[in-house]
Amino acid sequence: MRILIIDDDDITLDVLDATLSAGGHEVLQANNGLEALQILEQNHVDLVITDWMMPGASGLELIRRIRSAYINRYIYIILLTSRGDKVDIVEGINAGADDFIVKPFDPTELSVRVKAGERILSLETRQITIFALAKLADIRDDETGMHLERMREYSRILALHISNRPELLDKLSSDYADMIFMTSPLHDIGKVGIPDCVLLKPGRLDDEEFVVMKTHTTLGGETFSAALEQFPDAQYLRMARDIALYHHERYDGKGYPEGRAGTDIPLCARIVSVADVYDALISKRVYKQAFSHEIARSLIIEGSGAQFDPIVVDAFMAHEEEIRAIADRLAERTGFEQDPHKKCA
Repeated sequence: MRILIIDDDDITLDVLDATLSAGGHEVLQANNGLEALQILEQNHVDLVITDWMMPGASGLELIRRIRSAYINRYIYIILLTSRGDKVDIVEGINAGADDFIVKPFDPTELSVRVKAGERILSLETRQITIFALAKLADIRDDETGMHLERMREYSRILALHISNRPELLDKLSSDYADMIFMTSPLHDIGKVGIPDCVLLKPGRLDDEEFVVMKTHTTLGGETFSAALEQFPDAQYLRMARDIALYHHERYDGKGYPEGRAGTDIPLCARIVSVADVYDALISKRVYKQAFSHEIARSLIIEGSGAQFDPIVVDAFMAHEEEIRAIADRLAERTGFEQDPHKKCA
């Protein structure tokens, strides 16, 4: 990583530099906040370690300016301070610091905290990459471009509610809802393999075209299964595979691609099924007008026990107003114009 260290004390800078360089990091130095901001303008920096008390702008002022100036890029910030009481720590975190180290610092502790920051930045990068990959599929099919943003929000709300059910408390990981937020946008990734003449057809698909369209589930599942062979311990890949493969299964066993029923369908896919269908119902498409929330709500209820898992429908009803508010906040925007007249070769 490229790390920027800021302190008005040269000895402290030298110790920080030696410790971080020994860990294989590229280190940049600044003696004050103004110099630090100039370095940030000219260099891509992953992590900042700044002293609190400095002449001119304090470390807190510097942190606030970094957070204000770099809203489209996350920089992990560790605050270095001799002020270790709880009030000061809260003040530093509220200013935008991610972590803190109390002076005089132990080099081993510094290395551990930097490593923790590196893991968080890696997760941030992974989430961005996953969402960009999901957009690749969505951009070919979704006229508004906000479908993924809405459905991942719905999915997390439903997952949070369900994960608190007594019978599931010890069966779902603590980060289950966050993982479904990250992976649910990948549900239609298999559509990148569907011909434009089918995917972008403005009218209803005929039987032969529908058979082709349904293969987007198996294409998506195969994609993530291949990735799992290389990274078998990656739980997010396992969830992404289950969502991509099974989100069109029905609770009554009449869905596709395998005709699974009930709890044989992975829970994550049952959750995404409700989130995806609700958003499709309230969204305008070339072949239909948008339904009102009330109509979409009635259709979700009507599908309980048939198309949808009753547990997921109960979660939807418990958070109906919150879900509706998300739909309003992330309302449809004009997206990419597609050519509805593309012909299959």
